[in-house]
Amino acid sequence: MVQKEPRRRGRPRSYDPETALARATASFWKAGYSGTSLDDLSAATGMNRPSLYGAFGDKRDFYLKALARYWDLSRVAMKEALAHDQPLRDALQRVYDKALSIYFSGKDGPRGCFAIGTATTEAVQDAEIRAALAEGFRAIDEAFEARIRFAKDHGELPRNADPAALAMLASATLHTLAIRSRAGMSRAVLQAIVDATLDVICATASRTA
Repeated sequence: MVQKEPRRRGRPRSYDPETALARATASFWKAGYSGTSLDDLSAATGMNRPSLYGAFGDKRDFYLKALARYWDLSRVAMKEALAHDQPLRDALQRVYDKALSIYFSGKDGPRGCFAIGTATTEAVQDAEIRAALAEGFRAIDEAFEARIRFAKDHGELPRNADPAALAMLASATLHTLAIRSRAGMSRAVLQAIVDATLDVICATASRTA
């Protein structure tokens, strides 16, 4: 007699967490945290409310997971763009190119940066979102600083260059691109901002003067 395999309890998971988070991110990105309802998230993910609660928690929990995913993807993209196999200017330009491609990828118009567009508003009253936002910015600053320091150590920048200060400038430019793209500025205008920033960081203006 063959013993039957015991029947598994509960329903098998019928959703992909990564896909659900991506779709939820798109909803939050479009309408903001406050403007996105659980019904919106349910419609975007194809999951009913009990399933959403079971998989991701309440709306705030879901948003925090989406924000964490966004920062994780951003860190990976930054690492790839800032590879050491190319000149500093080319590496920084690649970061800005990738960012602008994201900022201008909205179906209804430029959508800017997910974190800046959604978390900055909620950070005022929510300490956890504020901390997640600050940590994401810190990671960007550190990635820029490490790459700029590498360039300085290998003779691409003057000996008196300040990697920390230049990294803050690189980050500030990234953030202003996100804001100005959402305000409707053209990609050509934003590229001019990038060019000016790269001239300062890479000191090309003083070399060619």
